[in-house]
Amino acid sequence: MASNSETLAHASLRSGDGTFAAWSARRLLIIGGIGLIALGMIFGDIFAVFILHQNAARISEALLAATHAIGTQDAHGVLDHFSAIGRFLEHRGTKVDTHAHMIAFGYLALLLALIQPYVALDERRKKQMAMLFLIGAIVLPVSVFLIYYVGLAYSPLETIGWASILADFGGLLVIIACLGQFIGLWRYVRRRRLGEARATSLLEWSWSSRALLVGGTLLVLLGFLYGGYYAAVDLYAHEEGEVTTLRTIIERAAANETTEAERAVDAYGLLQADQAVKIAAHAHIIEFGLLAMLLAFVQPYVFLSERWRRRWVVVLLIGSVVLPVFVFLEIEWGLVAGGIADVGGLLIIIALLGMLVGVLRHTGRLDAEGGEVR
Repeated sequence: MASNSETLAHASLRSGDGTFAAWSARRLLIIGGIGLIALGMIFGDIFAVFILHQNAARISEALLAATHAIGTQDAHGVLDHFSAIGRFLEHRGTKVDTHAHMIAFGYLALLLALIQPYVALDERRKKQMAMLFLIGAIVLPVSVFLIYYVGLAYSPLETIGWASILADFGGLLVIIACLGQFIGLWRYVRRRRLGEARATSLLEWSWSSRALLVGGTLLVLLGFLYGGYYAAVDLYAHEEGEVTTLRTIIERAAANETTEAERAVDAYGLLQADQAVKIAAHAHIIEFGLLAMLLAFVQPYVFLSERWRRRWVVVLLIGSVVLPVFVFLEIEWGLVAGGIADVGGLLIIIALLGMLVGVLRHTGRLDAEGGEVR
């Protein structure tokens, strides 16, 4: 993966703008953003393999048990089984929120890295805002993950546990950092009007950047088109089917028609699964499109040869198509599609780690040239 002379020359030109110096805000945000996305993807793959399907099976079992309890008029049993369903939903929800927030903060970190030349604050203040953002971006998802396990133990409040308090604190740090960035942008606009401000863009027109921009745009477009199709064809049918199926479960269970009630429970589970995979496919393809577009602007700081940069771009785009497509096919193909979707996620993780290595190599070269590493 040795860099060629063209990449060396280009990186040398870029290093002169002072925006990627050691511990600069842009460097922290790019490295932190890619790291957060990679960690979020890794956590998502682990969650999908070891938690998601097992959790869905437990929810289905608890709903079926609650249905039998309705048939036998066991009120306490119904409450116990629905309490169990609530716990399973909380267990799954906190994991999904951890995964989603970590990736979302990674996207936001990359976006903030792109606008650093337009943030009219001194570098020390921008670095403080970047550190504050990254601390909050780690504290919030980790705290959300712990909500299910910590609960209300030793909490000073009756309904909010320590994990939730820490999650809110992490969110507050992110908000403060973003407000600081906004103030810097506002000051830049004022200076620009006075002709006192100039900015340096990250964008380059290498093959890697163009492929990521085009591929990301197409992915977002496909995601929106599919979202429109889903809203027009399946959304209202799913909502109506949920109400009808739940009513059937209650009516058949109350009439002690056990077989019919169990069939309705199975139908409800299939309906939920169909809805989940279609929404997930829609969301993931748009997310990966946005990721590709953001990474297009980061390519000047991926200190690898153009051949290796192209390889990582191709791997990332392949994974960005494979994962949502096979998530969509999980209802028909079952675990086979789920396994292929996980492979697609693994491809994205590998590509992200490859690019992160390139960014770290670039920072090491800059520091060595500046005499900070010998």
